[in-house]
Amino acid sequence: MKNSSNQIKIIFIIFLVLGITLSSFRRDADSEIPKKNISQLSRISLSDTTKKDPETGLIVDENLYMVKAQCTGCHSTKLIMANHFTRDGWKQKIRWMQANHNLWELGDTEKQVLDYLEKNYAPVQMVSRRAPLKDIQWYDLKLK
Repeated sequence: MKNSSNQIKIIFIIFLVLGITLSSFRRDADSEIPKKNISQLSRISLSDTTKKDPETGLIVDENLYMVKAQCTGCHSTKLIMANHFTRDGWKQKIRWMQANHNLWELGDTEKQVLDYLEKNYAPVQMVSRRAPLKDIQWYDLKLK
């Protein structure tokens, strides 16, 4: 009995140390965003304050009920949240599901579903690298 409780303690300590180590490598997103890109990333900073539906985890919106009605009968809302497509990309996914997974014709509700997906789950531009350097003045290194 002592052996198994010691193993649990060791596993807990390993996960604790791993979590602390990995969290030290996280970057502060706000400190690395150039001022000109802040408007492009406003959706990211607002995502913490966006109201989520407690049942599905999806963003609350006037068309949420239609997305719940048309989409959640076949798959989890996590599939929606994990993807970010343009309106055309979402439409292509719907067509793919209709062709390959027997999704019914959405008819007039398709516009509401696409409006919701385009507004709340569109591609998000991330700033992961600095802008390329411009007007570089190169010089020759002189060896002594």
